Amino acid sequence: MGLFDEIKGLAAQYTGGNAPTGDANTNFDQVAKAVDSSTLAQGIAAAMRSDQTAPFAQLVSQLFANGSADQKASMLNTILTAAPQLSTMIPGLGSSGTVNPQQASAISPDAIQNIAHQAEQHDPSIVDKLSTVYANHPTLVKTLGAAAMAIAVRTIAEKHAA
Repeated sequence: MGLFDEIKGLAAQYTGGNAPTGDANTNFDQVAKAVDSSTLAQGIAAAMRSDQTAPFAQLVSQLFANGSADQKASMLNTILTAAPQLSTMIPGLGSSGTVNPQQASAISPDAIQNIAHQAEQHDPSIVDKLSTVYANHPTLVKTLGAAAMAIAVRTIAEKHAA
């Protein structure tokens, strides 16, 4: 069975109202390997907007806490591109306006939660922008837990079933 057939099978399970076979972690891995990063980002964004997961800022904080220094810098720089006025919330940020991995590692997850909340208030599309970053790091996304992964898989499966 090829990857496309596996995705079609998952799509039938997730959209048909049946309890999916396997666990969300395995299903998410299958989907992440089978779809392009844009499609994966759409699924991640759906999970981040869902009322079945923690609020967006809390999810960002969790991903930040579990990310590498480079991933943390990428997350922060994405936020600052969308909401540059938030740069004042980052201690030691120079005139460049970009955060390097060392600076990102010095910022607490609580501070990131506040920054992400402010960014979402300023620009709700930050959810999509950060989801694009996270789509490049599916292993990191798995730290959000089964509910978030199941929502992402279901969203992707529904798009492929259509």
